[in-house]
Amino acid sequence: MSEPDLSSFKAVPPQAATHKQSMPGEGGVWIIIFGDMMVFALFFATFVYYRGLDIETYNASQATLDKGLGLLNTLILLTSSWFVVWAIRCAKSGDGKEAAHRILAAAALGVGFWVVKIIEYAAKFEEGYSVVTDEFFGFYFMFTGIHLVHVTAGLGALVYAQHVLRQGRVSGGDLDNLVGIGAFWHMVDLLWIVLFAILYLMG
Repeated sequence: MSEPDLSSFKAVPPQAATHKQSMPGEGGVWIIIFGDMMVFALFFATFVYYRGLDIETYNASQATLDKGLGLLNTLILLTSSWFVVWAIRCAKSGDGKEAAHRILAAAALGVGFWVVKIIEYAAKFEEGYSVVTDEFFGFYFMFTGIHLVHVTAGLGALVYAQHVLRQGRVSGGDLDNLVGIGAFWHMVDLLWIVLFAILYLMG
């Protein structure tokens, strides 16, 4: 019996066989993101369920919200996320100082979101609405309040990233941190889009 011709087969380098494609950024950040997404998914499902039990009351309370301010905050966060994407591109090209400018713009927009939300809260309180007004406003203040905490945490992370990047040099670790911070900020943006849809627009 003749031996098989093995000349057409190429050896696979050991490092290629063991290499695994990993997610960008720090792994711990993705755990936080996935955990938060699961918790908010439960929040959203709970809201939709209870809304279905008393649609009339929910619609009446929803009508008192300022859709203009809600839309403004949506546009603010979308623009902020765009600046973060721009910053990551600059960082990947090695331009840390330019990336720092973009991160600063993203953070400034995040502060703008915070200010608009506080203005909206103040208007609701002045009109006599609070967390105990009815079930809708209980959900409204709880969900948007938790989201605002996430915005605050994201702002802290952006400020940290801006401080590191303004030195000009971008190491591999700095880039991983920036990508992780960017992913968290995009999650904050996505969560607000869903909140805007279910709290302000769902009819």
